[in-house]
Amino acid sequence: MSVTPPPSSPGSGRGAFEAALRGLCPRCDNKTLFAGPVRFAARCRACGLDFSAFNVGDGPAAFLTLGVGALLTALAVWLELAVEPPFWVHLLLWVPTGTIAVIGSLRVAKALLLVLEYRRGASEARLRDRA
Repeated sequence: MSVTPPPSSPGSGRGAFEAALRGLCPRCDNKTLFAGPVRFAARCRACGLDFSAFNVGDGPAAFLTLGVGALLTALAVWLELAVEPPFWVHLLLWVPTGTIAVIGSLRVAKALLLVLEYRRGASEARLRDRA
C-alpha cells in the first residue's frame, strides 16, 4: 500500500508539530493516531491510512530519556542545595514528573516522526532485482 500523500492532502495544512502534539492523522486531520499512551493505532478510523506502514520505532526513546533525566537531575540537585527537603519529597516530586515527561515527550516525538515520514513520502529502501 502506498503511503505517499496526495498533493491536496488536508493534513498538509497543519504544522507537523501541531499534528503530532494533537495526535492527528497526517492524511485527514482526525484525532486517530494513537490507540494508547505511546502506541499507534493500526490504521486511521476515518480515512483508513495504515500506520503500521511507517517505521518510527523507538529511536527517540533513549535520547528523550537521557534529556529528561539530565534536566530532572539538575532540578533535583538545585532543589536539594536550595531547600534541603527530606528524601521522600524528592521521590514524590521527581518520579511522577520524570514518568510523565518521558511518556509525553515520547508520544510527541514518535507522532512527529510518523507525520514527517508521511508528508515526505519516506519509505524503506528496496533493492531492485538485477536479473
